[in-house]
Parts: sequence; C-alpha cells; structure tokens
Amino acid sequence: MTTKLSVNINKIATLRNSRGGQTPNVLEAALACERFGAQGITVHPRPDERHIRYQDVFDIKKNIQVEFNIEGNCREQKFIDLVLANSPAQVTLVPDELGQITSNHGWDTIKNQSYLKEMVALFQEAGIRVSIFVDPDIKMVEAAASTGTDRIELYTEDYAINFKKDPATAIKPYLEAALVANETGLGINAGHDLDLNNLPYFAQNIPSLREVSIGHALIADALYMGLESTIKQYLKALH
Repeated sequence: MTTKLSVNINKIATLRNSRGGQTPNVLEAALACERFGAQGITVHPRPDERHIRYQDVFDIKKNIQVEFNIEGNCREQKFIDLVLANSPAQVTLVPDELGQITSNHGWDTIKNQSYLKEMVALFQEAGIRVSIFVDPDIKMVEAAASTGTDRIELYTEDYAINFKKDPATAIKPYLEAALVANETGLGINAGHDLDLNNLPYFAQNIPSLREVSIGHALIADALYMGLESTIKQYLKALH
C-alpha cells in the first residue's frame, strides 16, 4: 500500500494573515503542492480564522484535483456547514477547544461514542469519508471502530518526542493501535510533528498506513529547501 502525503497549508495562511493581503497566496500554494507531487491538501479552519479562512476552503475545493481533507471541531455548527457545503474527500474530526493553539489530544471515543456516531453518519450520508483523531490507545481505537468511522488519524506528537530517545519504544503504542485498527477494518492516517527525521521509521513500521498529514515541519523545511524539493523529500521519506 502506498502511503499518501497530504500537505497541511495552515502555516501558509498564517504567514499571509500576519501582513494582510493575499501574499503568500494560499490557493497558489495548494496548487503548487499538487503540482510538486502531494497527493492531498489538508486545511484546519478555526472559528477565529487566524490562519485558514472559510473562503480559502471554498477556493481550494474549486481548484485542486487531489484529495481534499478538512480537519476541525465538529462541535461547531459553522464547521459542519462548511464541510457539507464543500464535500471534501475526507473530514477529520478533531476535539479542539476554542483558542487552542494546535491540536494536542485525540477524542475520548468511549465518552463521546453516541455523539461521534451521529457525526460520522451525518458526513457519510453526504458521501464524505470520515476520520477520527485519536491517541494511540487500544481502547480508543476499538471505540472509534464502533462509531462506524472509515478511518482514524493517530496523533503522533508523543511519537515525535520519544523518537529522539528510543525509536522502538516510541513506535510501540502506535504499532499496537494500528494492529487493532487493521483487525477492526479501520483505515489508518497519522499526523502531528512528523518530519523528515522521524517519518521514515514511522511509515516503515505502521502496517497499512494510508495517509500522513504534515504541515508545520514541511513548511518550515520549505523555507530552506524550497517547496518542490521539500515535498519530494517527504515523498521519498514515505517510500
């Protein structure tokens, strides 16, 4: 199975918003990522639109040909409306809180079981593939499977931190979670703090990894290596 690279372009939008205007242009960045080989584009709009604006989502959806993944908090009605209006290939449900700088935990899929079932059904009925953001916890993966979701996205910050100390120990809970996901028929995505150093080991050791969503590290690397070269390096790291 080939693992797809979805580039999260939130940081492009952050840079644009810091100055106002349309430079750098978010749509042009998305199209460039597609042209340079990315198999998907990810955005994570938040209510304050501090990076991706809702209009960006409409503009990107109309123009890209690769898979479009919209991440966000489905407890916000505006987010639900945005996703349904754009019908992306995938929606990733993330339990963000208002004002949260970045995603820092997965769903408690046991506590929120009935709610997640409702949300999964809502988006699937609209023809949208659903992924639930989860920690590498076997119980959370099992409960995610019970919601009817198509995929999970493993939250990989702990892996990235511990990889520097001991890769084998760092990957262990993710491998265990992935095996359960495979047994229950869930597709596996992953994201958060994956970079050129830790990505190859992760991709080599997680069975049936469908997709990684990478933004911060990739855009930071592009400042030094250029966007085209960086995307090629990440694709090489995956395979």
